[in-house]
Amino acid sequence: LLRIGFALFGFLVVLAGLAMLVLPGPGLLVIALGLAILALEFAWAERLLERTVDRMEDAANTVKRASRTQQLLLAAATAAAAVGVVVAVLLWDIPIIPG
Repeated sequence: LLRIGFALFGFLVVLAGLAMLVLPGPGLLVIALGLAILALEFAWAERLLERTVDRMEDAANTVKRASRTQQLLLAAATAAAAVGVVVAVLLWDIPIIPG
């Protein structure tokens, strides 16, 4: 029963990470965390975790190789997205904490 609960928690964390790939948030990082939880129980999750970490390293290297202008544009786009989320929360009265 504990193992099933542990696996369900790992899958929920992975699903949250997948949602964060299109929503604001650290999608790949959360996916890696979920896979790390699952890797404690499943060998397939450990292999998938290794591939995910490799992709994260590739993404970091791509950002490091980008020109200063590209880095500034990426930072500006990220800031604009964050401001957009805050404005949407304020304008549409979206509850920050459900309850």
